[in-house]
Amino acid sequence: MTTLTKEPTTLGMPWEEQYGYAQAVKVGDTVYLSGQVSHDDRANVLGVGDMEVQMRTAYANIGKVLAQYGATIDNLVEETLYVRDMDAAFQARVKMKDEVFAGNPVVASTIVQIERLAFPELLVEIRCVAKM
Repeated sequence: MTTLTKEPTTLGMPWEEQYGYAQAVKVGDTVYLSGQVSHDDRANVLGVGDMEVQMRTAYANIGKVLAQYGATIDNLVEETLYVRDMDAAFQARVKMKDEVFAGNPVVASTIVQIERLAFPELLVEIRCVAKM
């Protein structure tokens, strides 16, 4: 039996230890990111009530996690957006796609409307897979 080598990373958020998870785990040449949300380095939710701010911040946090592996947004191959307001999320994603993906994104993407996320103030959570 082969031993699976996992390389976890963190952003130092209090809920990582409370809930018991890594922000991402690298296995071989694949990085599996946990859902990223809109928070700053002190664990404060940013953009309460503003889908665009929350989505932009979630993508920025994706970039921070990927950077710990020497990767960027360009390494993403798949994303799933969990949103509380489909219309606002779709508009925000369309508006910022060029900014986030530096042009035409080449990523398999799914967007799903849900009832709520881990914290009631959150409007969007983005889960991704990246290849190195």
